[in-house]
Amino acid sequence: MQKEYKSVAEIAGPLILVEGVEKAGYEELVEIRAAGGELRRGKVLEVHRDWTLVQMFEGTSGLDKAASARFLGRGVELPVSPDMLGRMYSGSGQARDGGPEIIAEKNLDINGLAINPTARAYPNDFIQTGISTIDGLNTLVRGQKLPIFSCSGLPHARLAAQIARQAQVAGDQQAEFSVVFGALGITYEEAEFFMNDFRRTGAVTRAVLFINLADDPAIERIATPRLALTAAEYLAFEKGHHVLVILADITSYCESLREVSAARKEIPGRRGFPGYLYTDLSTLYERAGRLQDKPGSITLLPILTMPEDDKTHPIPDLTGYITEGQIILDRSLHQRGIYPPVNPLPSLSRLRDKGIGEGRTREDHANVANQLFAAYARGREAKELAVILGESALGDDDKKFARFSEEFEDRFIRQGENENRTIEETLSLGWELFKLLPEEQLKRLKPEQIEKYLR
Repeated sequence: MQKEYKSVAEIAGPLILVEGVEKAGYEELVEIRAAGGELRRGKVLEVHRDWTLVQMFEGTSGLDKAASARFLGRGVELPVSPDMLGRMYSGSGQARDGGPEIIAEKNLDINGLAINPTARAYPNDFIQTGISTIDGLNTLVRGQKLPIFSCSGLPHARLAAQIARQAQVAGDQQAEFSVVFGALGITYEEAEFFMNDFRRTGAVTRAVLFINLADDPAIERIATPRLALTAAEYLAFEKGHHVLVILADITSYCESLREVSAARKEIPGRRGFPGYLYTDLSTLYERAGRLQDKPGSITLLPILTMPEDDKTHPIPDLTGYITEGQIILDRSLHQRGIYPPVNPLPSLSRLRDKGIGEGRTREDHANVANQLFAAYARGREAKELAVILGESALGDDDKKFARFSEEFEDRFIRQGENENRTIEETLSLGWELFKLLPEEQLKRLKPEQIEKYLR
């Protein structure tokens, strides 16, 4: 029989200190009963001798030292079943779509482990998002961790919803493809947008949504991505699905970590964030990947807003160390009305070349991407030179590259919010743009490819 402790010693912010506790475990689930009978939940954050620090999910407002604590002997668990698909949950795992509770196959501890490097299979299958700047230039590969770096005010929520409804494993029509969407610290308006968009497009039938609102407790925001990844692990490694996990916004998650760290009176690190921020983020990101003996996979697409548009801020900086590249949204493109405002030049997918080419996309994919990068970069330089010296100072080739950069932004980067381009359409669009340039300048394309696709 579980003991009930009436020995609350201190309450500070979202934390409660309980003394005299026997054999409490790290991450153990705790029930706190207020003096008036209200029941709230928390988890063990730290144990020292018989002193136990409990972090509350619903906050400590209205609690006093007369409250009692009961330790449940297990961690926070998520009931899982294939019936999860099509459902929407709160950030604490409670159904928020008005539907009944699912009949669970099992309950899984949300504090999963990072995948052992020796058990990983190398990511090498192309995932088609339907967005040219991602598919054509910074390709997403099954099992990859590819974050999107955004800025305040940019349409990353719209982009996340578009990827969630369009993404598929190209060329594998038999594969079960699912999306797990974790929204962290969003407003009611954003929550309504995501839920209505998923319902309107029918994408909800293959998706599981975990939605944490901005006014929900910080501890719930810390649990939400772990709930999402636990659901993804079940679908991928037990049911064989290819799962795309989208987490938005990781910045809200990190700020919640900072809030809890401050309540624990820990020594702050860079910009006030806890010194273990890198370790904590890696416990999330490294749960994505492929296993050698399992057909399923988890591909992770975390979205974060860079405070003050600074990519050297600790959150994007540490995320870049752990993940395999980044997609960067550009404010200047957004101000010119271009959607999605993905700037391909600073963006990078380190696993791109493993997921493209003959048998996966098309044999000319790598060369087309390299030529597009080179031509767009030269066109940007020509336009900057024209601002300083005047357009009359440009040579004929530079004028053609400058025009190419404008057409590239208007036709290749820009696309509709409901426009789902196949990889063949993306590559064909690239070849159409190459017609604007002198053939002798297409130095990254093979002669036989020019003969086949350009002439």
